[in-house]
Amino acid sequence: MSEPDLVRSESSDRIVTVALDSPANRNALSRRLVAQLSDALSAAAEENAQAVLLTHTGTTFCSGAALDETRGRDPGQGTRDLLALVRQILTLPIPVVARVDGATRAGGLGLLGGCDIVLAAARSTFAFTEVRLGLAPAVISVPLRPLLSARAASRYFLTGGTFDAAAAADIGLVTAAGDDVDALVAPVLSELRRADQQGLRETKPLTTRDRLRALEEDGPAMADLSARLFASPAAQAHFAAFFDRTHRKG
Repeated sequence: MSEPDLVRSESSDRIVTVALDSPANRNALSRRLVAQLSDALSAAAEENAQAVLLTHTGTTFCSGAALDETRGRDPGQGTRDLLALVRQILTLPIPVVARVDGATRAGGLGLLGGCDIVLAAARSTFAFTEVRLGLAPAVISVPLRPLLSARAASRYFLTGGTFDAAAAADIGLVTAAGDDVDALVAPVLSELRRADQQGLRETKPLTTRDRLRALEEDGPAMADLSARLFASPAAQAHFAAFFDRTHRKG
């Protein structure tokens, strides 16, 4: 029996909707999900589409790394895959609009850093939880630092604290937040449908240049740092405690 898809795509009225569909693990960035998301984005770019709408099922947009895949595997592969995925989003020839209606944590914030427009429900929450696990938001800091103020990055990277959608909009993590996220999404997609495809293709690089330059300059070093921290005794102790709590709940 084949394994279920973790990413689902559908095309309608020149918009390709790509949904993360692994609610059992809060849409964590497992290797299968990352690979399927990459395939879905590539397929969307080949369609006669005006934009990708990146959304999710369940109450979590993305919880970050799949911690169960950190045991007995090369931690560097996951960080390199995430780096490649963010680069793919940034270089996709059509805009990627993120629709967030729930929690986003750690590596999931890196996906938002690659997106062109991020729209969030007011109830959504965000946190850079890496620091609490002996890690650092290394890879995801690369696309995000050009978007965030230095003070905001210091506060939320260092504390790991949870913040709401209004704060996320204030610091530049999301484009806009509101009670009805679909009411935010609809006019943006309508405007993108009216754009000329050549105009979109040539304009998007003007908005992603700083983030792509940061990926080229700092990405490999940040991937190495992330891999080293994932393999460290401190982080492994936190992971073991997490697995123990999960096992006892099960």
